[in-house]
Amino acid sequence: MIIDPKNGIAGLLFGMQTQQVESILGAPDRQYRDEDENKIYLYSAHKLRLTFYADEAFRLGYAITSNKQTTLLGHTVIGKPLVEILEALPFKSWEREDFDSVTNHFNESNWLTLQSEYGEVIRIEIGAMIDEVTDAFLWRFKV
Repeated sequence: MIIDPKNGIAGLLFGMQTQQVESILGAPDRQYRDEDENKIYLYSAHKLRLTFYADEAFRLGYAITSNKQTTLLGHTVIGKPLVEILEALPFKSWEREDFDSVTNHFNESNWLTLQSEYGEVIRIEIGAMIDEVTDAFLWRFKV
């Protein structure tokens, strides 16, 4: 599974609606709505969680994965030492936030979070970009 910063994941583009995603990945193993009424799709085999924003006509806006085959700019990430991944990636600006045994490293310019525990990357989160001027999502898939 490939993460394409600013654009999407696993061949999915930010801005796709549920029917476009299902045509690529099939029906989710589980789906539900969160507290904001967003649709959440879970794909167990891919270890992938997708969020479709209710206030954006249920467009794909966020993805979380812990799939060990996931690559980011040619680097496998899950299960690798965080320090090694941070050094290998061209993104140099990371905001760090610690929660108990978990640490998040967030790169705002790519809306990308690497989550680590005990120094090893355990999860990747990526979201659709937002235009700084208009505060609107920059959808990569045009409906």
